[in-house]
Amino acid sequence: MSISPLDRRPPGRGDERRAALLGALDDLLRDGVDLDEINVADLSKRAGVTRSAFYFYFENKEFAAAALMDEVYADAAEITTALVGQAGTPRERIEATIRGLFDTLDRHLHLYKAMLDARGRHAGVRELWERDRRSFVPLVADMIRAERASGTAAPGADPDALAWVLLDLNDRAMERRARGDGPETDQHVEALVSIWLRSIYGTGADA
Repeated sequence: MSISPLDRRPPGRGDERRAALLGALDDLLRDGVDLDEINVADLSKRAGVTRSAFYFYFENKEFAAAALMDEVYADAAEITTALVGQAGTPRERIEATIRGLFDTLDRHLHLYKAMLDARGRHAGVRELWERDRRSFVPLVADMIRAERASGTAAPGADPDALAWVLLDLNDRAMERRARGDGPETDQHVEALVSIWLRSIYGTGADA
């Protein structure tokens, strides 16, 4: 996820003030402090910078939380790319992708929860969230087209529409998991894998 829409003035990689602000926010969220309860002045003080320094980089604390999610989206992009590039059966690749997404969520649960809340309240964060989610659609759609062209996948719905719906399914599953709801992990993964396999390949077996 590009950080340029999140930072008011994107700094260089060595900018310690920006890193301190994001580190302080990450610590607070990891300690279980709700994003609503975090005050920009207190956050700035914890980071050892002025309040004006915070607004030099970020429009608000929701955009700062979105900047923290950059690492999460980078992991998700790498995992989704593996869906296309890795060797193995379709089941192996799809299962590895979904388990990888769940593992990434579990490592960054505090951030994901904060972003779910921010997405619901802040139109700018919601727009960024949707933009990043849409960025995965062409990758999955191209994979579906390639599998159909090779005769591995079954004919079916428009690849772009199908990719969109399957990614929506993953997104909803991750949201439910973040909220502490839904099936046990292995059952959840198996159900998602089965839907992906049947939707793309026309089978729930080891395609």
